[in-house]
Amino acid sequence: MSETREHLIGSFLAAAGWADATRLPMGADWSTRRYERLTRPDGAKAILMDAAGDGAGQVPPFVRICGLLRDVDLSAPDIFAQDQGQGLLLLEDFGDDSFALLLDRGDDPWPLYRVATDVLSHLHDRFDIESAPDVQRYDLSLFTRQVALFGDAYLGAAGNPLTPAGRRALDDAWATVLTQVLGIVPDSLLLRDYHPGNLMLLPDRAGVRGCGLLDVQDGGIGPVSYDLLSLLQDARRDVPDDVQAAMIDRYLAARPGLSRDGFLASYAVMGAMRHARILGRVAQLAAGGGKARQLAFLSRVWGQFRAAIAHPLLSPLQSFTDQHLPPDGAVPHILGK
Repeated sequence: MSETREHLIGSFLAAAGWADATRLPMGADWSTRRYERLTRPDGAKAILMDAAGDGAGQVPPFVRICGLLRDVDLSAPDIFAQDQGQGLLLLEDFGDDSFALLLDRGDDPWPLYRVATDVLSHLHDRFDIESAPDVQRYDLSLFTRQVALFGDAYLGAAGNPLTPAGRRALDDAWATVLTQVLGIVPDSLLLRDYHPGNLMLLPDRAGVRGCGLLDVQDGGIGPVSYDLLSLLQDARRDVPDDVQAAMIDRYLAARPGLSRDGFLASYAVMGAMRHARILGRVAQLAAGGGKARQLAFLSRVWGQFRAAIAHPLLSPLQSFTDQHLPPDGAVPHILGK
């Protein structure tokens, strides 16, 4: 960190009344954001989010989405202080007990996945889209841009870079698939990176408020199927089939107006898109020297993508994939094995 940036942070903390806090680095995530845990002499704790440079652009949407979640009585961090232009936030500290940590240490997954599923039911029942006209829309255009990384990065890393004709074929396949399902389920607030690493156990809060929500800056308005898919088909871990099936049933039971077939069709397409985007992102990391933790996800996500495109609605994607990639997705080639 530059001396100038450190001075800026020191001034920010002093203005917020946290100049005397001890600061412990918490590391970074997949982005350029950096976090520190602050503890004052009186025992009060907070989290410093440092989103320098281009990362500062994610601070306003993070603050906005947190507010929308708190408005429907869900647990997003309170904002104690902010300098959005400089990419600095002082946040409520939800502790260390992420659902990912609890699962990794062997805790029973069922209560965790139940409350995480119930959070989505609660959100989709109570959120009013009209209350957020300024929030980005996950529509055909945005989904198409986000999934472009699959063609741009993954196919190239696999040794089969797209020709202009191949790019058009891939774009047409996605457009065909997406136009069949967008609108087949209702839209609501979509958090996008809804997985155990971003969910925190808050044992002093009851019901769905016992699940703290982090990393919501990429939220927007989109299909209600997306976040459940993100939760249950996690790039970072294998979720047992019986847990996946039970949580889909639990969500649909809580929202009886939804068509099961329509929901499952949307779920499959959202899965194909999410997995394709992650494949592209991990291929980018591999090309740049990679981060071993993320590269370890590649085989799992390829398998998730292949399972998703087996749905009949995704036959254009399956045909394209069969023509341009081997059955193993060129995963060994990308990993250099």
